[in-house]
Amino acid sequence: SLQSPIKPPVSFPPPLLPPPKRGFLYLSVLVTFAACNAPPVPLDDILIEKTFVPEQCARAVQVGDYVRYHYIGTFPDGKKFDSSYDRGTTYNVFVGKKQLIQGMDKALVGMCVNERSLVKIPPQLAYGKQGYGTIIPPDAILHFDVLLLDVWNPDDGVQTNTYHTPPVCSRKVEVSDFVRYHYNGTLLDGTLFDSSHTRMRTYDTYVGIGWLIAGMDQGLLGMCVGERRIITMPPSLGYGENGDGSDIPGQASLVFDVVLLDLHNPRDGITVTNQQVPESCTRTSVAGDFVRYHYNGSLLDGTFFDSSYSRNRTYDTYVGQGYVIAGMDEGLIGVCVGEKRTITIPPHLAYGEEGTGSKIPGSAVLVFDVHIIDFHNPADSTVVTVTSKPEECDVHTKKGDFVKYHYNASLMDGTPIDSTYNYGKTYNIVLGANQVVPGMEDGLMDMCVGEKRHLVIPPHLGYGERGVTGEVPGSAVLVFDIELVEMEEGLPEGYMFIWNEDVSPDLFAEMDKNEDKVVEPSEFTDYILQQVNDGKGRLAPGFDPYRIIDNMFSNQDRDGDGKITEAEFKLKADESAAHDEL
Repeated sequence: SLQSPIKPPVSFPPPLLPPPKRGFLYLSVLVTFAACNAPPVPLDDILIEKTFVPEQCARAVQVGDYVRYHYIGTFPDGKKFDSSYDRGTTYNVFVGKKQLIQGMDKALVGMCVNERSLVKIPPQLAYGKQGYGTIIPPDAILHFDVLLLDVWNPDDGVQTNTYHTPPVCSRKVEVSDFVRYHYNGTLLDGTLFDSSHTRMRTYDTYVGIGWLIAGMDQGLLGMCVGERRIITMPPSLGYGENGDGSDIPGQASLVFDVVLLDLHNPRDGITVTNQQVPESCTRTSVAGDFVRYHYNGSLLDGTFFDSSYSRNRTYDTYVGQGYVIAGMDEGLIGVCVGEKRTITIPPHLAYGEEGTGSKIPGSAVLVFDVHIIDFHNPADSTVVTVTSKPEECDVHTKKGDFVKYHYNASLMDGTPIDSTYNYGKTYNIVLGANQVVPGMEDGLMDMCVGEKRHLVIPPHLGYGERGVTGEVPGSAVLVFDIELVEMEEGLPEGYMFIWNEDVSPDLFAEMDKNEDKVVEPSEFTDYILQQVNDGKGRLAPGFDPYRIIDNMFSNQDRDGDGKITEAEFKLKADESAAHDEL
């Protein structure tokens, strides 16, 4: 059966009985009579008393029109001689073509659908002096209670009446388009025979290729998504002489109240609109990039189905590699960080004929409003941009140096993360000691005091897929603006303590203050600190000196008994393997 979309009308006129069977003689259908006494005063012409007139009359019966109506025929004394209701079928006939008694032909002209009239017909305009067998006596006045249910003309075509037009209409239905719509289907008198709303499912079909009755095929052409229109069609463009065998009688005009919800063509690709591209766009996404973005997802009629904002978390994915629906894979290529765009995706590039169940119906066009937060490629390295450099820049940072710097940290979309300026102190680290993320290590290398840099750090050199709870989202690109405030040269790689001058040949004896032939931890610690204070030795900067000294002592205490003997004591230069010791 045919189907279509729109909210049900507020009310419907009284129900219409099933369609009439064809083949009745117009004489017997029109009026079948019973004996009756002639009226006291003869009528010269028909008398019409309108007992119900509808508020609106879009069309009145004219000669040549085809009508469907119900009637009850009585004599002036009220005795019934015929009724279409008793036969369970309307009487269907052309008006003004001598298919009716003259009085009825005359009375039907000018009537409106749902109009009800009491028609009194004199015998000279009915069955005259001969009557009709034993049913209608000669010279009988006939009364008919007539209810007009339908009127059309063989020359009629499809009529459309748009009563709501959306403010924006970027596209209209054309032949071979696929549409999704809701509808209420009624007869011309308002009797409801079908509704997609009651099934809570749109009617989905191709237009103009014969999948629908001809009137609906024509009536849907030119509609916009969101448009509401009334489509009225004669039976020749509906279900014809026989009806549908159930709810639609033969020769019935049909009225469909339609709202168009969706529209696409199998040849459609994605469309990108409403682009807002930031002024600075140094890089656009390519296949293989990893993108973090926010989105609102809706159907073409504006029905919302999903949003990353409601989860307070971006959607993170590789693009161009099949991790998302094909239309989104395509729509995320060529974007800039900070860009906003609307991506419209036809169903064959989205969730197809099946949809996803409750949220996305089958064959639905999807609309995504997207905001690109950041993207990177797994092959990316830290991007270092020098923004300021002092005139004198002779000493540069290297691995092992102890550096003090300020930073402002943010995400790629400008969301602030942290700043040392908020704490009123620098951040201090030893380069190469894994005290910061690898990208920051890269950004601080080969820098001089007073220099400022802008760093862009991909997540695999930052905080990775997990991020930092409550501060840095997973897979986030980080942006740092840094300034090197101070640096202290580190020790050669592998050393935690070095001598600034020649080493005393009596080193062990100088440590053994109590001359008991062993060096206790306190003796060792006091001696090393004294050398540092005197400028004779130097500990690696940026570390706890006592932890360094404890480590040095443990390396010399080879048997682990808590003291160093002269046999155990060796300089690093004397070792075959490298140790962080003397």
